[in-house]
Amino acid sequence: MASNVTAMTEKGAKKKTGKSSVLLIIKRDWALYLLLVIPMVYYLIFHYLPYYGLTLAFKEFNPFVGFLGGDFVGFDIFKQLFKMDQFYFAVRNTLLLNIVALIFSFPCPIIIAIMLNELRNAAFKRVVQSLLYLPYFISWIIIGGMVYQILSKGGVVNSIITSLGADSVPFLTNDKWWIFTFIITLIWQSTGYNAIVYLAAITGINPELYEAGIVDGCGRLRLIWNITLPSIKNVIVIMFILAVGNIMNIGFDRAFSLQNPVVSNTADVISTFVYRVGIQNGRYSVATAVGLFQSVIGCVLLTSANLLANKLGEDGIW
Repeated sequence: MASNVTAMTEKGAKKKTGKSSVLLIIKRDWALYLLLVIPMVYYLIFHYLPYYGLTLAFKEFNPFVGFLGGDFVGFDIFKQLFKMDQFYFAVRNTLLLNIVALIFSFPCPIIIAIMLNELRNAAFKRVVQSLLYLPYFISWIIIGGMVYQILSKGGVVNSIITSLGADSVPFLTNDKWWIFTFIITLIWQSTGYNAIVYLAAITGINPELYEAGIVDGCGRLRLIWNITLPSIKNVIVIMFILAVGNIMNIGFDRAFSLQNPVVSNTADVISTFVYRVGIQNGRYSVATAVGLFQSVIGCVLLTSANLLANKLGEDGIW
């Protein structure tokens, strides 16, 4: 009996000590916790509260009664959505563009990061990094205007081609050429910025590994293949998983700035479909259903890619 009382007393003392230590930590670092409130409020207002709007996917939205009103219709909105041919075209185009982009653009930041790491002139390296990062901070609307000025029928590139006696290339009016233009523009815009992650991982590699490789007679390519790539393998796997999870999503500004009616069968993706159906036609319930469908498929792909990575013995996101 006495031992039980002693154990309970010790347990209570530990709980009290744990609470007091937490209070001491909060009191000591109150400024840091105060700064933490700002992002928490941001995510609460702009990321969690909007989840209530997903109920529109199961309601017939009425603008006069708002989100709280409207008749509950179950999965009727999804049935309407799955009967729309334009929806299937948008899903097909989104998957096509993202898969092609994953194949051709995913290795580019890795290659750029390795090349930057091999530069020995610090000043030249900083200039190259700045030039590579710059396109990421340009709005896609501006990029779209630049592409039209350069690659349209009367643009700079076609003017040079026709001046050499060849036929102009329909970069923006032919489906296959439009996909090529979209992917090249995406690579130019995002590669430099995405290379930051890999470059940071490379700088964290122990220099002694390279020294040992040099002693063993390895050249630069052999060092890259046997030391650099294996050392950043976990980062590559995580970035690949995130890319797979995002395969159902293409930013609206990215697709809208480059598309035109001539290539609408190829350029119309889920984000532009939502804009056309939900905003222009006022079918908010259908647009919400599309967003929910897109999020569910993305979550399934992300989880599947992570499980596959774990099965292959790699460290995934979790």
